[in-house]
Amino acid sequence: MGKNVVLLIGMPGCGKTTIGLEASKKLGYDFYDMDRFVEEISNSTVKELFSISEDYFRDYESRACRELSSLKGKTIISSGGGVIKRKANIDCFKENGIIIFIDRPVEEILKDVDLDSRPLLKDGKDRLYNLYNERYELYNIYCDYKVINKYTLEYAIDKVVDIIKTCE
Repeated sequence: MGKNVVLLIGMPGCGKTTIGLEASKKLGYDFYDMDRFVEEISNSTVKELFSISEDYFRDYESRACRELSSLKGKTIISSGGGVIKRKANIDCFKENGIIIFIDRPVEEILKDVDLDSRPLLKDGKDRLYNLYNERYELYNIYCDYKVINKYTLEYAIDKVVDIIKTCE
């Protein structure tokens, strides 16, 4: 297939960053956390960007998608949970990459995510359920592959590694 870039999508707290980082180590790929990349290009924190407006943050996120999707080296990118809110973001990755949905049940996310540290989740667990209901179908529509993350972390990492190997 020859796709260089792997984009991990899914809910906040589903494991995208942890899985992406570990899979990149196993494969010798570069790794980018899209939220950290947004902070670098904006010289602001995600929280500061959201304090201006969600659209303001999403504009930087879209810029990050354009830049990260055009990378030439083998790269795994952990996206923000809302990257699927703009189809153009996904379109950036379709030509040069594969998209893997890290599907973790909300109940599992709630067990170990600090809701206060996530701008969109600061209103509590009901907000997480609302986001899940709003986004779940889009994650499924836009992904090329889906990995269920409700077993062990190693299981999910190995599944992502296996998918990437079959696409090389």
